[in-house]
Amino acid sequence: MGLKVATIGGGSSYTPELIEGFIKRYHELPIRELWLVDIEAGREKLEIVGDLARRMVEKAGVPMEIHFTMDRRKALKDASFVTTQMRVGLLDARIKDERIPLQMGLIGQETNGAGGLFKALRTIPVLLEIAEEMQELCPEAWLINFTNPAGMVTEALLRYSSHKKVIGVCNVPFNMHLSISKMLGVEMNRVHIDFAGLNHMVFGLHVYLDDQEITNRVLEMLGDPEIQMTMKNVAPLPWNPRFLKSLGVVPCPYHRYYYKTSNILNEEMEAFKSGKTRAEIVKKLEEGLFELYKDKDLDVKPPQLEQRGGAYYSDAACNVISSIYNDKKDIQVLNVQNKGSISDIEYDSAVEVSCIVTKNGPIPLTMGRLPIQINGLVQQIKSFERIGAEAAVAGSYDKALLALTINPLIPSDDLAEKVLQELLKAHKEYLPQFFNSERLQEPVEI
Repeated sequence: MGLKVATIGGGSSYTPELIEGFIKRYHELPIRELWLVDIEAGREKLEIVGDLARRMVEKAGVPMEIHFTMDRRKALKDASFVTTQMRVGLLDARIKDERIPLQMGLIGQETNGAGGLFKALRTIPVLLEIAEEMQELCPEAWLINFTNPAGMVTEALLRYSSHKKVIGVCNVPFNMHLSISKMLGVEMNRVHIDFAGLNHMVFGLHVYLDDQEITNRVLEMLGDPEIQMTMKNVAPLPWNPRFLKSLGVVPCPYHRYYYKTSNILNEEMEAFKSGKTRAEIVKKLEEGLFELYKDKDLDVKPPQLEQRGGAYYSDAACNVISSIYNDKKDIQVLNVQNKGSISDIEYDSAVEVSCIVTKNGPIPLTMGRLPIQINGLVQQIKSFERIGAEAAVAGSYDKALLALTINPLIPSDDLAEKVLQELLKAHKEYLPQFFNSERLQEPVEI
């Protein structure tokens, strides 16, 4: 009969990549119905993207029905898989997440530091509602989340939801794998990387080419300033070769926020002074994309989408869905419950590790203890994720303050409280759990 898939946040500019991924896998993943869901504020974008999706499917000649709706429950009913790609507060909220910390001399970024926490505080309650609706309407469906910050979101879903069939996906490990393969001048299937850590805090512990370990060779190559392994939204600052050699494992692009904090902050402050945060650049890019999407002659994913910064997110979602449906038992890097994969992290916490993907879901591979040189930073970010998720669920000002103070990008508790108060004021509309109760205690002035 085919599958029913629901995509929450269907009006996203990333949706054409998702459609392309399902089309090219149709021979192994027969999706009969794809339901694109959004909220009233996203109606126009949903209709534009939904029309493009229908043109793409028609051009490909696959019998996939595209539905778009504001009725989430209707879309979830009897779904086989649910993907989530939401931005609570839209891009205007991301602009605040970046600009307000920068006004205080702090890094402003949508998944790290203060901005990352506030994206989670807005997002987690909504995703928990979706998970509970899934438990009622499609209890056997897998929730495939690529809403950021994926690590903290996955942590919250696994810890506080009754629906446990949850997987977080990210494009960072795929991009690292692709970049290293290109550096080596070989096909990706010849390169294997053991990944372990957290979302946007994942390391390549070992790199193999045709079963021969080449980690040190890769680290030497990454120390060359002419070679850059980064993302569209992370400044391509070169690594210190001696640092990489002593680190002994491959860092991901987001590690620049922690190992090159002052350099990143200087770059962001320069852009901020000129009035161009990354969020504002993305907003302009997205406006251009939707103008393209309106073209009735467009029936493929436009190449301009790759400038958006999240290329391969949707492809990662399609890969995991196909592997579960087909019981492929291939290896993918996913955000899942640890279950002993990393022995330094609690069994029930979310981690990002290499997994074997089966019909029963991902099975995390055993990675053992993290090397001592990275374990401390990983543990600090895991504490931030745990306390941040608790703050989101409880609407606790004190837990939110604690989470910020734990984060290595916030240098003092006083500054943590200052940015917390300003961001709470800025996002009050999307944080009812903090304001619809007496949890926000005096003498804090919001």
